[in-house]
Amino acid sequence: MSKRTMGILSECIPMFTMLQDENRQQILVLLFDHKQMTVNEITEKLELSRPAVSHHLKLLLDAGLLSVKKNGKERIYSLDLQKAMAQLKELLLSIEADINA
Repeated sequence: MSKRTMGILSECIPMFTMLQDENRQQILVLLFDHKQMTVNEITEKLELSRPAVSHHLKLLLDAGLLSVKKNGKERIYSLDLQKAMAQLKELLLSIEADINA
């Protein structure tokens, strides 16, 4: 595997780390289905405490998988997968180039 591919793979590690947790997977699915939700709305759908949901949302936000906007006191979360999809496409293209080299 080329150094370029290894570099791209390293850049993807935070995303893969976020995706390995089942609770974060459930949050991502909820946001995919509902487009945008508040912490309270997500908490109502999961068997997690509000602080736990907030923690997972912060991790997903820090990993660049979500975006957030404020509406008064509420924070409304939505998926923001453009960067993640671009990274994955770049990784796949680099692996393909390595295979065909």
